[in-house]
Amino acid sequence: MFETLRNALKVKDIRKRLLFTLVVLVICRLGSQLPIPGIDTDTISQYLNSLLGDSFNLLNSFTGGSFESMSLFALNVTPYITASIIIQLLTIAIPALEELYRDGEDGRKKINNITRFVTLALSVLESAGLAIGFGKQGLLSNYGPLIVIEMIVCLTAGSVFVMWLGEQITDKGVGNGISIILLCNIVSRMPSDLFNLYQKFMEGKQISNVIIAGVIIFLVILGTIIFTIVLNDAERRIPVQYSRKIQGGSQLGGLGSTLPVKVNTANVMPIIFSSSLLQFPLVIKQLVGANPKGTAGFIFNALNQSNWCNPDHWNWSIGLIIYLLLNVVFAYFYTSITFNPLEISNNMKKQGGYIPGVRPGKATVDYLNSILTYIIFIGAIGLCIVAVIPIFFNGFFGANVSFGGTSIIIIAGVVLETMKQIESQTLVRQYTGFLTE
Repeated sequence: MFETLRNALKVKDIRKRLLFTLVVLVICRLGSQLPIPGIDTDTISQYLNSLLGDSFNLLNSFTGGSFESMSLFALNVTPYITASIIIQLLTIAIPALEELYRDGEDGRKKINNITRFVTLALSVLESAGLAIGFGKQGLLSNYGPLIVIEMIVCLTAGSVFVMWLGEQITDKGVGNGISIILLCNIVSRMPSDLFNLYQKFMEGKQISNVIIAGVIIFLVILGTIIFTIVLNDAERRIPVQYSRKIQGGSQLGGLGSTLPVKVNTANVMPIIFSSSLLQFPLVIKQLVGANPKGTAGFIFNALNQSNWCNPDHWNWSIGLIIYLLLNVVFAYFYTSITFNPLEISNNMKKQGGYIPGVRPGKATVDYLNSILTYIIFIGAIGLCIVAVIPIFFNGFFGANVSFGGTSIIIIAGVVLETMKQIESQTLVRQYTGFLTE
């Protein structure tokens, strides 16, 4: 990674792109600190901390803490991420969107425009819900139509501006704009998380205990990161052979290749889906101010991630089992709508390709499905391990940190992908310079 950066810094154009990306990220962080005019953000922040607790750790991590402080960029990239997921799912369900997706660059541009409009609509709905909810709780002075409109305009403008900044990084920076902003938000929370770990396990302790705690924390974080990187890069390479053709007196094809199938085919999506599904009832309960007892109270306690692996209430960890099962289910579901064995088989057949020992057509589809069945399971188990490690330490040892399995997978994935893009851009510039000499 450091070698890639060192080579990239030698190229003037890439240096400009890296500097531009850095400036945009600074703007994002500054916007995350700006308060909404006329709004007592401190009161709202205290209310959110007391009401939501650990339930919004994922959202707070994604927004870099701006949601907790209810700043101008409180919604940040979350409406865009939600809109992208919705459009991606609808692409499978709606033939017109699927056709646009297959139309190449022009089709993808149209889908991007649709995603922007959906992002705008979600931003308006979410900001309106927050403004009205805060107003009814008495957290907004002079609560009325004007203050509600002000919050809607500010939060929506902040979200749309962040989306635009992400697109600028994609066009004029190093690429992966929204992902890099999301990475910056998650990383910005880590110093406070590490300080919390220091206060919890090291502050005021004997030097020997401090060293032991520091080594354990370092090894756990390092081991989780290494495991996540291995999980992200792991793939099953299926051999593919292409038939020989004679065209114009010359022989074409006859070469061997591979079809790479990633072990973690669904990436971080199963964790996002599972977390969102389990947190939805908690959000509704907290916003309406309900305080259920008995069986209903137990269910809500079991759904709350902050209660999992609690030594005093192990029965609440049944929610963790449900969470892990949902991860496996969503891993299969998401892969089924993004990886189409029939389409791959047809494309191979058109190009004269086949898997050695497997007949083209239905046999190839069945073979790819059988490979996917256990590949997805292995990837889902890996996701569950990454997700459980922070949950276990948060619940059993009381390590209060906002980043979890989702954040670690996003960090590893974005860093690896960005390094690959920078490396490819460096190679292109080097070859271009060589050819022009």
